Amino acid sequence: MSGTLNKVMLIGHLGDEVKMHYFDDRNCVGRFPLATNETYVNKQTNERVTNTEWHNIVVRNKAAEICEKYLSKGDKVYIEGRLKTRKWQDDKGNDRYSTEIQCTDFTFLSNKNETPEDHSTPHSGPGQVAPSGPSDEVHDDLPF
Repeated sequence: MSGTLNKVMLIGHLGDEVKMHYFDDRNCVGRFPLATNETYVNKQTNERVTNTEWHNIVVRNKAAEICEKYLSKGDKVYIEGRLKTRKWQDDKGNDRYSTEIQCTDFTFLSNKNETPEDHSTPHSGPGQVAPSGPSDEVHDDLPF
């Protein structure tokens, strides 16, 4: 083991549809924003406060095509992956940075008749399902 770990686990709602970009006949990337919420009660005002954090999710190839087919804006999904920061230049030549979640596994949590309940990318570990189509198994609401 290298002594480091880069792992992210999120449960949230899609903020938009999956946007696809195709590179050639075999490779594609899907991108979508994911919202996670933190809710607490302000002790001074006794009001419930909700903060939303937005995450940029990137999923590749067959897994991206599955996400595009089955996920819609507002759907709840469990995402596992790693953080990756990209550096790019804006129109004025200034260096800009964007941090993304490179998705390695996902589980659909919204209840839909046709939606597969559990999918993982082909890079998944033992005991996980590779993306193939709708699952006949019944799963709990939780991804684990």
